[in-house]
Amino acid sequence: MSDLALTAGELAFADVVCTAARFYGTDVDYPTSTGYFEHHPTFGRRWVSNRRLDARRRQEAEDAALPQWRDHTAARVVLTSAGMRLLPRGAREWMPFDHALLTGVTAEPPTVVLSYSTCAPLLLSGAAVPWLGVAIEHLRHGSA
Repeated sequence: MSDLALTAGELAFADVVCTAARFYGTDVDYPTSTGYFEHHPTFGRRWVSNRRLDARRRQEAEDAALPQWRDHTAARVVLTSAGMRLLPRGAREWMPFDHALLTGVTAEPPTVVLSYSTCAPLLLSGAAVPWLGVAIEHLRHGSA
């Protein structure tokens, strides 16, 4: 774990690989209009729009922008006394998820959803996740 710098007094409890995803929506990227050019004997060459295809493509774009689980990727997860550190595959920087900002933990093996006050929810899945869910709850609430 030499590539993760811990703060003074911070302890690492686990270093595992999980699948991670984030829950958020995006801006709608509407497609351009579809149709074809028609050579009409009276009106000449004109554009004929395909309203049905346009409506379907607009609806698909709106559906794709709705909030949903996105960015599914394998990630290295380090659980520490201060929070969880996530390094998605191909990333160079660790993403910090501090326990102090954690607002909810929903565990449904083999997944756990972590909700934070400052960012989109995080979904973790994999073999180590049931243990991680219990450990995070313990760190969050203590032994009481």
